[in-house]
Amino acid sequence: MITITAILRAKPGAEAELQAALLAVAAHVRAAEPGTVDFFVSRDIETPAVFTTYERFRDRAAMDTHNGSAAVAVFFAAATPILDGPVTLHICDEVSTKR
Repeated sequence: MITITAILRAKPGAEAELQAALLAVAAHVRAAEPGTVDFFVSRDIETPAVFTTYERFRDRAAMDTHNGSAAVAVFFAAATPILDGPVTLHICDEVSTKR
């Protein structure tokens, strides 16, 4: 299983806009990406401008399909001007899980 953890920070006042853009990607994933096993969006309790996604993919091809999707391109077009700094991204091989 391949995972991606992404940490994103919205510029002040753009938190709702970033959340909406992330939820649009989540809706696309649910509807059109069978190879994306899980797609979580979280918002930091103490710093609500910080969002984290945790994404689990069946394999590298599924990850590439997701990353190359129109939904992700639309997300980055909308999010880039409202991001406060670079996205922190970790692409990993999952070594353990609990279900």
